[in-house]
Amino acid sequence: MAELWDTLQKGGIMMIPLALCSVLGLAVFIQKIFDLRRKKVLVPEIISVIEKISGPRDISLAMNICNEKSGPFANIIKAALENRQLNKQEIKELINDEGRQQIRNLERGLVIIETIAGVAPLLGLLGTVIGMIKVFTIISEVGVGQASALSGGISEALITTAVGLSIGIPALVCYNYFTSKAEGLILDIEKYTTALLQKIRTFKKKSAQGVEDAV
Repeated sequence: MAELWDTLQKGGIMMIPLALCSVLGLAVFIQKIFDLRRKKVLVPEIISVIEKISGPRDISLAMNICNEKSGPFANIIKAALENRQLNKQEIKELINDEGRQQIRNLERGLVIIETIAGVAPLLGLLGTVIGMIKVFTIISEVGVGQASALSGGISEALITTAVGLSIGIPALVCYNYFTSKAEGLILDIEKYTTALLQKIRTFKKKSAQGVEDAV
């Protein structure tokens, strides 16, 4: 561990922003691991009540559960239930608007990981350039015979490149993974929302037929 620390210290000043990228990326990674858990987003209680809704009398139960279980899924379902008296197109537009807002919450932080994935290798490359400038400066002053004098600049150049890639590659993998997971959750939310809308339309048709029969 001590040898690793000594090696990283030889990376020069560019190790500071690279370290910040590493810490920030790790923090966002841990946050998204918890935020994008399937059971946290697609709350089982809400899914269960959607599947079991059989009539208008069950709407209040669904509303209560959505109020208890906050989150993107609950907010979208609640928006549909609160505006169930609107026509099909109006409800669909309202859910789409609410969905866009909630999707933003699901994808929050991913832009940070994406930025780190692009910036970290560039910071490593910048460190490489700085290190090589030092090497050529030393060569111009003492020549190429002083290997020990050149080793510092060469080490700085190689270390920053390695660290930049070591941060950027995992960040890119994490970004693709979380983006794919968020999109999958969004599709599942759309599936359950569509099923709920279909049930609401069915309730309306039955209610309208009941009124006609009574007349």
